[in-house]
Amino acid sequence: MTDTQQHLASDTARYDTEALNAKAADHLWMHFGRQSALAAGHVPMIVKGDGHYIWDSRGKRYFDGLSGLFVVGAGHGRRELAEVAAKQAAELAYFPIWGYTHPNAIELSDRLADYAPGDLNRVFFSTGGGEAVETAFKLAKHYWKLQGRPTKHKVISRAVAYHGTPQGALAITGIPAMKEMYEPLTPGAFRVPNTNFYRAEEMGFTGTEEEFGIWAANRIEEMILFEGPETVAAVFLEPVQNAGGCFPPPKGYFERVRRICDTYDVLLVSDEVICAFGRIGHMFACDAYGYVPDMITCAKAITSGYSPLGATIVSDRIYEPFATGTTTFLHGYTFGGHPVSTAVAMANLDIFEREGLNDNVRANSAAFRASLETLLDLPIVGDVRGDGYFFGIELVKDKGTKATFDADESERLLRGFLSRALFDAGLYCRADDRGDPVIQLAPPLTCGQAEFEEITDILRGVLSEASAML
Repeated sequence: MTDTQQHLASDTARYDTEALNAKAADHLWMHFGRQSALAAGHVPMIVKGDGHYIWDSRGKRYFDGLSGLFVVGAGHGRRELAEVAAKQAAELAYFPIWGYTHPNAIELSDRLADYAPGDLNRVFFSTGGGEAVETAFKLAKHYWKLQGRPTKHKVISRAVAYHGTPQGALAITGIPAMKEMYEPLTPGAFRVPNTNFYRAEEMGFTGTEEEFGIWAANRIEEMILFEGPETVAAVFLEPVQNAGGCFPPPKGYFERVRRICDTYDVLLVSDEVICAFGRIGHMFACDAYGYVPDMITCAKAITSGYSPLGATIVSDRIYEPFATGTTTFLHGYTFGGHPVSTAVAMANLDIFEREGLNDNVRANSAAFRASLETLLDLPIVGDVRGDGYFFGIELVKDKGTKATFDADESERLLRGFLSRALFDAGLYCRADDRGDPVIQLAPPLTCGQAEFEEITDILRGVLSEASAML
């Protein structure tokens, strides 16, 4: 352990854990969390971070195998990012970009346009990923109305895909359990199969993985034709689908999707809230898979989490009707393009370039995969899949039949055992049941072989114990 890490561990003693837990139980409402866990005092309190590690309020260290929430790409404890934020806050802490602007928003929009493929040259800032998706949804509908095609308002996304929690983004999300309590949602969202080749037979497909990619893409065409091309505004797709456990696109999938969208005059939105900024080894993951979308939504690692920021990057074609005259996109966020956040983003992207974080991911992704694939000898591990530094491990009851767990079994396995056992063993990651049970891993982009082995060793111990429970 380094001197810095020892200092961080000892510094946690200043937290009165019991008193803070009591206050949390009385007043804090967690996101996507069961409040009953707070009342029982079972919620970890994370107080420090350095490099690949985090510490709780009792001084215990954990490997951050999820980069916070797919966010901390450059790693924890980057003092230079904190100093940039402080300097900017002292100079100009806040000003809106509602009819005004400031240098940081201008410079970052220019930089993002340089990174983005094709003619995606216009940047609309928000404060997070859900807002970026909401912006793209509204903009797609507004654009088609300005084109004199007001019936093009429907959107297509994939089964089990997560695109955010605002009403529009939630409508695009393909996870029924997350939506049922908030219906009726924004109308006009339709679902097609995802690219989970491990479960392709359950979707009615048998054949090669490349053939499956074309089959899955063709389901988008089928839905466009079923609903009518003159009613469909956009298709929303993640380069690697997160929910369900890291579904990468088969070869040829996005090439076929792009042709379908062009044929029927449908916009293609690449939702890269997770996949952009190094997670797949590129600033934008669409570059990894050889397609140019009409819009990119992004957030998370744009600042490595040191300040909140999101963006929707738009092609010249979509921007054109807003460029002149009195036409206005009546949409915005108080903190979108915040001076501090945009300053932090610029400094964070400097780190990406200076330290070659995208190169590091591309150079080491195969080694990360190989390390995780050693777990395939365990009875409970059915599949390892993903790309870059973004992998999912699907858990099964029977590897031969691919039989999965029912809802009660999944509850006992994931929340009753694995989540706590992995954390107690020193690994923060995600045990997820949005779809079939999976463990998701997305470590900081600075990791290498030693970290892959540390992650895999912890997983092996806990999953071996889980296998013995079956």
